[in-house]
Formats: sequence, structure tokens, C-alpha cells
Amino acid sequence: MPEKNLDFGKFGARGIRGSEAVARKLDELAGGITTPVTARRGLMARLHYLTRSGKSRQAARGAGLTVTERTLKAWLEGKRRPARANLERIDAAYRAVRRQNVARHLLARLNRDGRGTRVEIHPLNQSQVPRPLQRVVEYRSMNVRRWDKIVSAWAAGDHQGLDAAWTADVLPDLGSQWGQYEYVTNVGFAA
Repeated sequence: MPEKNLDFGKFGARGIRGSEAVARKLDELAGGITTPVTARRGLMARLHYLTRSGKSRQAARGAGLTVTERTLKAWLEGKRRPARANLERIDAAYRAVRRQNVARHLLARLNRDGRGTRVEIHPLNQSQVPRPLQRVVEYRSMNVRRWDKIVSAWAAGDHQGLDAAWTADVLPDLGSQWGQYEYVTNVGFAA
């Protein structure tokens, strides 16, 4: 890969991996419950989402929520409150199940029957980098038509797969300097 960033931030540059910015945006597009899991309303909403059908319960178990039916019933009735570790498991299971449920619809919206989605890539922040070491990196905009690998890796929670799909399938379309966009401040798109 050209200009592979092996020691990112050494001279003061700031940013996040482009694939991480894409995952954040996909999470935002997927929507979901905004009330924190620590609030009763947020906890109940997540538990109802995870237990509304047998398929949801099975997906929640697969995502790491492995409590007995008796405990789950006590939580739903408000007789007991989950411990902090279980609250984290409930929230993680909710996010995993939500991603699986939304992925197919989101993929169709992003691909738009082969037309794709316009993506804006905001370059890394070089304000703390000494002037002679700064690169000329500018805002870029492009149309991404192939979202299949990206969305499937995101839905599975596969960060390495998402990074590989983003850097191998999307960034090379930027041209010869695509390695400069491995780290960014933001990636924006709407579907």
C-alpha cells in the first residue's frame, strides 16, 4: 500500500482510521435506542428488543447475553436490576442484533441499485505537526458503488474485515495518493 502509516501520530497528526469513521457513520444511520442502558427506560427498551421473538433471543445469546430465562424475566418485571457487567453485555448484544437486523436494508440504501452513495472524506488534522513535516492533504469526495463487503463486515463486528474492505476496495479509487486517507478526521455520507 502506498504511504502506509506505520507510526501514525509521531509528529502530532490527529485522526482516526477511515474504516472506524465509516463504522461510526453506519452506526448512526442504523439508528436505535438513544437512552443509555443505565437508565431504566433504556434498559427496558433494549431488553424488549432482545426478547420480542425467539430469533431475537437466539441472536442475543449469540452476541454474548447468556443469562437464564428466570433472570431475564426478573429484569423485565423490574424485580431485579442487572449488574454493571450485565448492563454492558445487554448493550453490546443490542448493538450486535440491531446491526444484523438493519444491515440488509442499509445495504440496499447505500448501493441504490448500482448508483452508489456519495462519500466525503475529511483529511487528518495536521495543526500540531511542524510546518516542514506537513503533507498537502485535501478534502475529497467520491462515489462508492460497492458497499457489500463493508456493510457485511460492519454487521458482523469484524473491524479488520471492515478496514480491509475500506482500504482495498474504496480508497484506491482516490488515485495514486490514496494512502494519505488511511487516517481521517471524518467520513460523511447519507443514505
